[in-house]
Amino acid sequence: MEEQSIYKIIHHAREHMSKSQHKIADYILEEPHSIPFLTGAKLAELTGVSEATVVRFATFLGFSGYNDLQKHLARSLEKRLNTVDRLTMTRSMYNETEKAIYDNFTEDIHNIQSTMQQLNISDIEKAAEYILEAERIYIIANRSAISLGTFLQYYFNIMFGNSKLISTTEAIFDQILDVKEKDVVIGISYARYTKSTLDAISYAANKKAKIIALTDFFSSPITKYADIALFASSNMKSFLDSFVAPLSVINTLIAYIGTKAEIDIEKRLQAFEELWDRYDVFY
Repeated sequence: MEEQSIYKIIHHAREHMSKSQHKIADYILEEPHSIPFLTGAKLAELTGVSEATVVRFATFLGFSGYNDLQKHLARSLEKRLNTVDRLTMTRSMYNETEKAIYDNFTEDIHNIQSTMQQLNISDIEKAAEYILEAERIYIIANRSAISLGTFLQYYFNIMFGNSKLISTTEAIFDQILDVKEKDVVIGISYARYTKSTLDAISYAANKKAKIIALTDFFSSPITKYADIALFASSNMKSFLDSFVAPLSVINTLIAYIGTKAEIDIEKRLQAFEELWDRYDVFY
């Protein structure tokens, strides 16, 4: 089945659907970017139907089950345009300055809302546990994702002092050579997924390090190496990626870890404050 035809199939099949199936179809058509993040149980909860109804909906459309339907829907969203195509699309879509500006805010809001809907609290808790128990923390991010890696590493350095940002493609294995089982490796990877990031994560996984992935979809190639995958939407009809929602997830993770290790982190922060005061760091 061609991925780009799925939405048409759902639309045309609506007249033969039950009322419960209508609810699922409407949600998928109205919130297509949310589906790759949602389990069958979560979709059932959001649409007010049973999980069995979600499965029957998928088979009604000709899929083997919900996971099969979800995979095809995610694949259709994965077909990202390159930066030149996206810039051209941006120019054709936005003619009025005011509309363009406010639409970007709206898309960022939608990304955060979609991310909140699929957020798995237990994954945040488990990721925090891994990080607090780690001997060393490696953060791997390349290209535009470096901005997220830099922010995360800045705060982890203040909190723990055992973190390292790896953002070079040439010497990436030199920097991660000694990774071991007691370490945590955080890979940040968004479409169009950088190969060097995936290669380094694959290496770390083979060394039995704990892998935490921050990415966009279940079908992201980094998830197959991850012990925990944290998902955040980054959709934007522009040549750039929206990292508002991923940054929000990072903020949430940092803040949660802070509450779990408050006493140890407070001592370290106090030492930093004394150092900053001594050398007049702040105006």
